[in-house]
Amino acid sequence: MTKRMNRLKRALSFRLLVRFFIMVALFFVLTIVLFFGVMYLLHEFQLHNIQILSPMYKIVSRGGDWVFVLLAILLVVEFIVIFLYYWRKPLDYIEDIIEATANIYDSKDELIKLPIELNEVEDQMNQIKLDIRQNERIAKEAEQRKNDLIVYLAHDLKTPLTSVIGYLSLLRDEKELSEELQEKYLTVALKKAERLEDLINEFFEITRFNLSTLTLELQEVNLTRMLEQIAYEFRPMLLEKGLRCSLAIAPDTFLRCDVDKMQRVFDNLFRNAIFYSFEGEEIQVIVSQDDQKTRLKFINHGKTIPKEKLERIFEQFYRLDVSRGTSSGGAGLGLAIAREIVELHHGTIEAYSENDTIEFEIVIPVL
Repeated sequence: MTKRMNRLKRALSFRLLVRFFIMVALFFVLTIVLFFGVMYLLHEFQLHNIQILSPMYKIVSRGGDWVFVLLAILLVVEFIVIFLYYWRKPLDYIEDIIEATANIYDSKDELIKLPIELNEVEDQMNQIKLDIRQNERIAKEAEQRKNDLIVYLAHDLKTPLTSVIGYLSLLRDEKELSEELQEKYLTVALKKAERLEDLINEFFEITRFNLSTLTLELQEVNLTRMLEQIAYEFRPMLLEKGLRCSLAIAPDTFLRCDVDKMQRVFDNLFRNAIFYSFEGEEIQVIVSQDDQKTRLKFINHGKTIPKEKLERIFEQFYRLDVSRGTSSGGAGLGLAIAREIVELHHGTIEAYSENDTIEFEIVIPVL
């Protein structure tokens, strides 16, 4: 920004200086031409004995060097007038810019107008104003999504909590329950309690995401074993939907990264792949590596994500499934945090979807 402002200042100063000298040169030339033109006409009138103007020519011709002194004074006066005009110009520009600066934060969408000499400044200030308006809209939308999400989560807390209280009350009050019913009620209460824990964790997730700054603790990790371990931990969820997981990676592939945070990224991508996969399909994890980077692809087969949703999929608090089912779905923070972690590793994460296929691609450079 500073370099751009310095460049604009130099360009504006150069233009004013050029215009000043051009104006001085034009007025000087015009004054000299008019002066000697008048002298020539007076001389011609004297030669032709035009009585009215002859005395004027005699007065001028007798003046000698004073005539040229008068010309010099006239030129100096012109120079001072032009100088004062152009000296005042920057002050006018400053006033225009100060007035325009107040309009940058104006809620109206009207563009800033400056004199033609300040076109570049005008363009920059209008771009700043547009960026501010866009950032305000993004912040407002994110805040609204967060507020809506908190309301939804608070509402969702009631359902599992009511179920837990209800089934525990039955177990306490009904003395003649069979062991089979006791086991059933305990199982349901446990599932609801686990869901309650997940929802509470989402509240903490929102707080951590907003208040903490992620930092990296880099170390070498066996990526092959790490992904195998994560895939194994997700086996119960895979079996529940009849899914298979294939891992295509060379043995003992190593990656330098923050292990805990990168595991969080992979956990989130595995979880999303399971949630948004058709039953009985295969989830593929493909890893390739060279001297410069490590590339990971998480591919699952599910309903194609529309382009407008795909473009927003990494926004915080954005959920693909806007319905508030309590059995799945999170706070809409997982992919936003995943992108932040990947970018802290100087990498990229992209999402693609077509023909009922969803793919997330992560590229991590060698650190």
